[in-house]
Amino acid sequence: MTSDYKPKEQIGVGDLKLDTKAKKYLNEVIESNRLSYGPFSQKLEVNFAREHQCKYGVFCNSGTSALHIALAALKEKYGWHDGAEVIVPAVTFIATSNIVLHNNMKPVFVDVSSDSYTIDPELIEKSITGRTRAIIPVHLFGLPCDMDPILEIAKKHNLRIIEDSCETMFARYKGKTVGSFGDIGCFSTYVAHLLVTGVGGFAITNNDELAVMLKGLMNHGRDSIYLHIDDDKGTSVESLFEIVSRRFNFVSLGYSFRATELEAAIGLAQLEQKSEIVSKRQRNAKYLIRALSDLDEYLQLPCISDEREHVFMMFPIVLKKEPKTDLVKYLEKNNVETRDMMPLLTQPVYKRLFGEIIDNYPVAKWIGTHGFYIGCHQSLTDEQLDYVIKKIRRHFKK
Repeated sequence: MTSDYKPKEQIGVGDLKLDTKAKKYLNEVIESNRLSYGPFSQKLEVNFAREHQCKYGVFCNSGTSALHIALAALKEKYGWHDGAEVIVPAVTFIATSNIVLHNNMKPVFVDVSSDSYTIDPELIEKSITGRTRAIIPVHLFGLPCDMDPILEIAKKHNLRIIEDSCETMFARYKGKTVGSFGDIGCFSTYVAHLLVTGVGGFAITNNDELAVMLKGLMNHGRDSIYLHIDDDKGTSVESLFEIVSRRFNFVSLGYSFRATELEAAIGLAQLEQKSEIVSKRQRNAKYLIRALSDLDEYLQLPCISDEREHVFMMFPIVLKKEPKTDLVKYLEKNNVETRDMMPLLTQPVYKRLFGEIIDNYPVAKWIGTHGFYIGCHQSLTDEQLDYVIKKIRRHFKK
């Protein structure tokens, strides 16, 4: 890298480049004149679920929608009442707890571990009451939660688990893939995520009944006999009559959370590149860690362990001695994009709903004050990484 290198554009936290395969698939969709649920969506659901060791996948319009119908399905299946409680980490994107509120249930926040930033299993049980029905562990920034103790707690208290894996795909915890531990796993394919479709998300499960419920809830709560326009084709006369008589039956209070074949086409092309995407992100993260490791007096860099594979949707950094403000301003001024590390309880709407509660969650408060993240995605060049490294080092030399 030349010392006078300056990026022409902002070095962002995410990127999407539509390759030849993606454009080919998009053209096939356009030429088919079929934008509603079809062969690309079906293939993407099957392949994505298989990658995460699950039998069923449901492709919908966002990770938030996937979470919403996941909780709605469990609430309906197990007859939970409004006001029932769901355990949620105190550091996560706001959608994780918003979907609890939208399902007329109550989020109960639990602080996170100071090294992994994921929910602290040792703090979960003290937040469980007779009204607790589920835990939503969040695999954050590309790193899986410590799932074994969470599973033990859930089994002990007869709780269901929804894995919010919107930021973490393909990663393994002790050899098992994220999304396959709980009742339902949810993912996002929004811009800047590991696999990008523009908008989109997945709910995956190994439970036959939940799979049908998820499909129905995504489609206005429709009777499972007719969930897409091919369900009345190629059937016997008797079967066709039954389908026709029920295809506008709605058995649940559902939603319109469907995606299109266009998003599925992009997703399928991206899924075929998943090994390259993950390996390049891991390589870039290790590059940053090696170059910044001698600043450990000042920086807490991402933790990597043998038990938990990190796929680095982003690269989190926590400052040990000072608030993040000055470094963030310096990086942004020098065309390096930064994002806060998922502040939740200090959001204006949550302060209005729950009051000033952040002091009850010291690790979340520390992360909010000292933590931010930068990009380490597959499109970054060594020249760009070196530029980011140089700017971070220069800040501390000052």
